[in-house]
Amino acid sequence: MNPNPYIDEDLQALADTARRFAEERVKPGFLERDKTRDLDRVLLREMGELGFICPELPEQHGGLGMGCLAAGVIHEEIARADLSFSYLNLLASLNGQILSKYGNPEVVGPWLHKLTKGEAICCIALTEPRGGSDAANLRLRIERDGDFYVINGEKTSISAADQADIAVVFGRTGKPEDGAHGVTAVMVPMNTPGITTSRFDCHGQRAIGRGSIFFENVRVPVSHRLGDENKGFVQVMHGFDFSRSLIGLQCLAVARVALEETWEYITQRQAFGQPLSAFQGVTHPLAQYDTEVEGARLLCLQGLWLKDKGLPHTAEAGMAKWWGPKLAYDVIHQCLLCFGHGGYDRGLMEQRLRDVLGFQIGDGTAQIMKTIIARARAGRKFVPA
Repeated sequence: MNPNPYIDEDLQALADTARRFAEERVKPGFLERDKTRDLDRVLLREMGELGFICPELPEQHGGLGMGCLAAGVIHEEIARADLSFSYLNLLASLNGQILSKYGNPEVVGPWLHKLTKGEAICCIALTEPRGGSDAANLRLRIERDGDFYVINGEKTSISAADQADIAVVFGRTGKPEDGAHGVTAVMVPMNTPGITTSRFDCHGQRAIGRGSIFFENVRVPVSHRLGDENKGFVQVMHGFDFSRSLIGLQCLAVARVALEETWEYITQRQAFGQPLSAFQGVTHPLAQYDTEVEGARLLCLQGLWLKDKGLPHTAEAGMAKWWGPKLAYDVIHQCLLCFGHGGYDRGLMEQRLRDVLGFQIGDGTAQIMKTIIARARAGRKFVPA
């Protein structure tokens, strides 16, 4: 990891430890987990024991109290070995922030400790069949019945839908015309009666998986609500500014290791009596992408640094989210081409390309991110949609 102003000695030591774990334990199963589509729960618990899950959470919630940059450097190292497995870090950090900030401590406390120890997986159930980007226009119903909420409806394209132990579920408690201001968030244990799941046959990120969650008269106590009634969407969505910077770092970490391998390969591969590195048509695209990856990575770290300082970071997070995944895909594509049919064959480069593509779709499209950036710069009233 190259020195930069955001990563001090403590963070560098944390990153070095995470890299050793990723190289020794996560990387060897990278290709196999894509085939079996099975996350290794033993490996997840090992990661939790080392403090690599939600290090940004305070110690009373099971974290290390190290800040968001700590989560970032760990995300990089786990993603470098396996982007799909690093999705577990992402889900834990995103949902850990939501649960710790908006949940009833007596209800969410035990789950936060399970998350940080790698003993539980929490998914976030926002997207619905009718629309993904129009996230405020939800149809799933959450209705009050005394001391319980009753949930009916469907969520779809949910990462880890069939593997999660709990879910942060967004649904409509207000009227449809209320839009984002009629949405409530609740924490739902996935073993609650009335919940069923399905799994899709996705192009990439196959170990984490995506699927649908069906709710049929699912009853959860009102104490499981996250934030205020009818304000869940408005309150909780701020947490996505954190996860978007992490996503950028995750994808760029994959691009960085792909570049490292490609630079080495082109010095060894011979063509026309010279190494491939002798040809500018090979090296110049890699040099350009290397430059862009370094810049994009600094932007992601800047977003996390701003969050740690309590400063506005919505625009930077949006930039990280649309640029990081797209750039990573383009970089890995170029690296794959440098390896020729060796890259096109089933293996590291091919799987990396499939894995990073998913982040151009989930967790906010490029179009949505650019709208968020425009609103941050020009003001929301001047950028209505």
